[in-house]
Amino acid sequence: MEDKKVRESFTVMNELVLPNDTNSFGNLMGGRLMYWMDIAAAIASSRHANIPVMTVSVDNLSFKSPIKLGNVVHIEAKVCRAFNSSMEVYLKVWGEDLLHQFKYESNEAFFTFVALDEQGKPTPVPKLIPETEHEKKLFDGALRRRQLRLIMAGKMKPHDANELKALFIKEEE
Repeated sequence: MEDKKVRESFTVMNELVLPNDTNSFGNLMGGRLMYWMDIAAAIASSRHANIPVMTVSVDNLSFKSPIKLGNVVHIEAKVCRAFNSSMEVYLKVWGEDLLHQFKYESNEAFFTFVALDEQGKPTPVPKLIPETEHEKKLFDGALRRRQLRLIMAGKMKPHDANELKALFIKEEE
C-alpha cells in the first residue's frame, strides 16, 4: 500500500442555501450543514483509502457565524491523519454572500472515518504524508484528539492516554 499526500484527499464542496435548508430565522440549519460536511469528509476519506468508508465520530462542531438564506456554503475537507483503518478529516466551512461579494468563516470540525472491506470489517488505509506547516500541525495534534475521542467513547482509560498526559504532566528527570 503506497503512502499518500494530504492534497490527494482535498475536497471542495459548494451548496446554495435554499428556503428548505433554513430555520425560522433565515439561517442554514445546523443539521443540514452537518449533512453536507459529512458528505465532503466521506469523499476526502474515500479518496485517501480508495475503499468505502463510514463515519465514526464528529468532534465539537461550533458555529462562529450563521449562513444566511441565499448564501453559498463553501466546504473544504482533507484527511489530516491516517491511523490503522481510521482517518481523521479536517473540515473548514465558509459562507459567501455573492450579492455583496463577502466571504466569512462559519465553522471548522474534525470527522473520523473508518475504511471497510467487502465484509464491512475495518481494513488498513495508506499512511499519510503531511507537507505544509499547517498539515504537519494538524497531523501532530491528531493523536491527542484521537485519544480524547477514545476516552470520551469509553474505549480508552485516561491513564493510558500518554499523548494527552504529556500536555499536563511533566515527567521528572
